[in-house]
Order: sequence, then structure tokens, then C-alpha cells
Amino acid sequence: VQLQASGGGLVQAGGSLRLSCAASGRTSSGYTMGWFRQAPGKEREFVARINWSGNMKYYADSVKGRFIISRDNAQNTVYLQMNSLKPEDTAVYHCAFRDRASSDYDYWGQGTLVTVSS
Repeated sequence: VQLQASGGGLVQAGGSLRLSCAASGRTSSGYTMGWFRQAPGKEREFVARINWSGNMKYYADSVKGRFIISRDNAQNTVYLQMNSLKPEDTAVYHCAFRDRASSDYDYWGQGTLVTVSS
């Protein structure tokens, strides 16, 4: 499985960005997708995840109410709509793929940089 993330960029505080992550390769049904981020000098942290049917979504407290995760299974793509961005949201955002039989994420994308200026 290959994951290609896109949509990052430079935005002012209070602005919005939409990240996309396209999965290709042996993507059987039932997989969970997640977004993580890593700011400079910090450890990687969980941002959001969504199950196959899209009816179960989980968010980190730091982004709850501002970020929305969604997916299009026909396109094997997951999205992260980021609103009301803050400078502390600045990070490299990675998408991750977890097969339905796995307890952890199996594949990771290369990441896309989001920079929020104050």
C-alpha cells in the first residue's frame, strides 16, 4: 500500500486547509485511516482517525471542533478539513493506513507540511 498526502501549505491563523491522502496498491476493504502530525522538536501525535464506513471518527482534544476527517472509499482517499487553524497546528501531517486485521498502523505516507503564521 502506498499513501500520497497533499494539500499542505502556508496559511494565516484562523484560516483553513484541506489535506488529502490517496491510498493505492493492495487496499482491501475495511481499513481504518488516520492522520498524525509531528511538529519540529516534538514527538508524533495522533490527530484523527476514521473507520471504513465513516461512522466512527475520533479526534485529539487539541483539534476537536476544528478539524473534520472524512473519506471517499470509491477514490481510496481520506481527507482532513482543518478550520480555525492556530500556529500550534504547524507540523508535518502524515496519513496512515491500518488494515482491518491489524492492531496498529501498517503503512505511512510521506507527510505534507502545514505552516500556520500568527
